[in-house]
Amino acid sequence: MYYDLPAEELATYRGSTSAPEDLDGFWADTLAEARVHPLEVEATPFPSGLQTVEVYDVVFPGFGGDPIRAWLRLPARSIRGDGQLPGVVQYVGYGGGRGEAHESLFWASAGFAHLQMDTRGQGAGWSKGTTPDAAGSAGPQVPGMMTRGVLNPQTYYYRRLITDAVRAVEAMRSLSGRGLAPVDPDRVAVLGMSQGGGLALAAASLCPEVAAVVALVPFLSDFPRALTVTDAYPYREITDFLSMQREAVQQVMQALRYFDVVNLVPRASAPALFSVGLMDTTTPPSTVYAAYNTYAGPKELSVWPFNQHEAGGSEDELAALAFLRRQLAG
Repeated sequence: MYYDLPAEELATYRGSTSAPEDLDGFWADTLAEARVHPLEVEATPFPSGLQTVEVYDVVFPGFGGDPIRAWLRLPARSIRGDGQLPGVVQYVGYGGGRGEAHESLFWASAGFAHLQMDTRGQGAGWSKGTTPDAAGSAGPQVPGMMTRGVLNPQTYYYRRLITDAVRAVEAMRSLSGRGLAPVDPDRVAVLGMSQGGGLALAAASLCPEVAAVVALVPFLSDFPRALTVTDAYPYREITDFLSMQREAVQQVMQALRYFDVVNLVPRASAPALFSVGLMDTTTPPSTVYAAYNTYAGPKELSVWPFNQHEAGGSEDELAALAFLRRQLAG
């Protein structure tokens, strides 16, 4: 059923949060700290058993120099020829990891270099992951990742994960120069669904070299509204936390402002494709519209009136392929 704002209000809704005055400085300092660690990328051929796709086990330094794993999938050399490939960096939905080497073959099969980033500390919910969150927790938290270190923006989990997402783009753009893979550094896009969509928007906002964005039902958007209009997890992890840590409401809401993509996307310029399901209780439609309406670059939105968090499903995937072929045409 429809439970959120009516269509005419969604069309203009821009969110209920505001950026802290030091947002740019916070992220500039965070990324500068990460870049102290040299961008050393390892790409080891992986025996996947596939004939049309080559797979590499990749490690690159993320937040704090922590080793972040990823799969790099390429069309087989016999198929791709000798030219440079457009690249796609994919981020995973909440609870998942990079999965197995032989999974997620769509983008390499379509002719893209595909880097699928593992998600630190996740990967035991629905898709396997292997990258730990080395920084661990800071203070009390509800099971899950949404409240890990949430009392302080310096210790919050998503400071680390968003930094990993930016470093993944930098790693992907460096592959050709390192002789590791034929990726055109000027044609690297980011994409994801749900948490992955939120990370894609954050990465595009903080990394101007991103060439295009696909954000399907993006999460991490308009926290203040999401916490009051949906009772679904993962947002509910935060409301569960605040129901016990009653005195911390203002402290938590202040910290979340640094990671809310509504506050980040006015800095983005790459062409973007969004999708929204108007019956979605996981990422409420108004929170997706808030990100879309404040996004500063060229943008398109696919609206699915009778869908929940799956939104357009396979149709979104085909739309993303057509969109990225247009945006990344050589």
